[in-house]
Amino acid sequence: MGIKKNHTNEFKAKVVMAAMREDRTLSELATAYGVHPITIGLWKKKVIQGLPRLFEAGGLSNGKEKEQQTLIATLYGKIGETEHVNDFGTLFV
Repeated sequence: MGIKKNHTNEFKAKVVMAAMREDRTLSELATAYGVHPITIGLWKKKVIQGLPRLFEAGGLSNGKEKEQQTLIATLYGKIGETEHVNDFGTLFV
């Protein structure tokens, strides 16, 4: 049984982009990138299935981006409150 390799998302994207060009067979790509042809096919299928989500509101973000924006808005609100309290406090000094 072979050793499972963990490839970076950037590497997977590079391999899938090469597969999408369809100028080489999956076997040729497998040899070039050192990845099994079935794995390349699975990555390609996953990308194709995920493409429609790119055109939805929010793209492929899985909620983390929205969560970060909410956190940033909350923190800016806290900063504004703190500045307001500090400004109000200086009126009586």
